[in-house]
Amino acid sequence: MTTTKTYTDALGRKVDIAFPPQRIISTVPSTTEFLFDLGVGEKVVGRTRYCRYPEDAIQKIPNIGGPKNLHMDKIQKLNPDLILANEEENSREQIEALAQEFPVFVCKVRTLEEALENIWITGEITNQEQRAQEILTQIKSDFTRLQVLSKPLRAAYLIWKEPYVSINRDTFISDMMERCGLNNVFATHTERYPRLTAEELKEADPELVLLSSEPFPFEQKHIPDFQKLLPNARIELVDGEMFAWYESHLLQAVGYFSKLIQKLSHQE
Repeated sequence: MTTTKTYTDALGRKVDIAFPPQRIISTVPSTTEFLFDLGVGEKVVGRTRYCRYPEDAIQKIPNIGGPKNLHMDKIQKLNPDLILANEEENSREQIEALAQEFPVFVCKVRTLEEALENIWITGEITNQEQRAQEILTQIKSDFTRLQVLSKPLRAAYLIWKEPYVSINRDTFISDMMERCGLNNVFATHTERYPRLTAEELKEADPELVLLSSEPFPFEQKHIPDFQKLLPNARIELVDGEMFAWYESHLLQAVGYFSKLIQKLSHQE
């Protein structure tokens, strides 16, 4: 039997949801993966073109466009009883428009603590509290065991190439960096995603530059240019999903961070 429950999302909005929801649309790749890990993958009726996991199931789910360019007509035809969105990943205008017709629950995640809260509330909304609790308990345990760098490194994390774009401390990525013992050189920048010139990057003088695999797909071929620009810095390619995905993908993050920290420690 379906009833209606009211939940408050991260933006303070009261959202009435048919409980438990049977037709869920995910507007964020990490959320799509998370819904399958929660055990409600069969209820996902729409996903973004960038959703990747689980690989064997994604192709069977209708594509509703990119997170910032959702196909509103397709969403309307799918008639969801729950849309899960993110205040940063999605277009505010589109989310507000969808909220006029459907229950849209928006999350806001800038820290590990907020990520854990989001995991729990999503589990509650989808009637999967037990599985959500198992996931967040494991993530908490993993991060408790994480051995950070013995000597902190001043690091720049880049997510785009032309122009160079980094992150300040008001981002989930920066929180993950700090938990590894990496001090974000652009932490105090006034912009959350500062656009940087080559000179600004040089002036920041990072000891380590992390080139993310997303959204710009940095590759090995890009390293020489950064090494020339910053001859004294270590340049590393990193998996952007591990630093930026804030749901069940975190179950893999600590193992990845541990290997990265070990690699950086051996280079000291």
